[in-house]
Amino acid sequence: MAKGAGMRLGWKDIILPNDPLSRKPLKLHPDHSGAHNVVTACAAGCVAVNGRMLTRSLLLLPDRIDETWGPDSYDALAAADLARLSAFACDVLLLGTGRRQHFPAPALLRPLIEAGRGFEIMDTAAACRTYNVLVAEGRVALAALIVEPGPARPRR
Repeated sequence: MAKGAGMRLGWKDIILPNDPLSRKPLKLHPDHSGAHNVVTACAAGCVAVNGRMLTRSLLLLPDRIDETWGPDSYDALAAADLARLSAFACDVLLLGTGRRQHFPAPALLRPLIEAGRGFEIMDTAAACRTYNVLVAEGRVALAALIVEPGPARPRR
């Protein structure tokens, strides 16, 4: 019996967006009813906002994009990068730490903690999904997304 023809799918049949074995890019389908920035795709080495591919780290808010923010990898993340985030007025701050979730040392987080800013830390793909949900709910979310360079493409 073919899958989908009266057969139930189990958890093993689901391809997770962050599964390194699937190598399939995460494709998101946002509600375009508003004029807000939404993530339309997230893959190794890029994030697409409103269909526009971005290949470096960025700050994303419903009403603007800052492509000058941030390091090219989690290892390059500095306290100064996070200090910039405390100046933004937002309901929720999301830190996407690249392909994998990394928890920064408390010393790096000190600018956010001292500013009394709440934040969530997750991998960049999860931050993209969460950002879209929050924006769809009408919340002002700030996503600080570390976009690590993608894998080298084979030469032809």
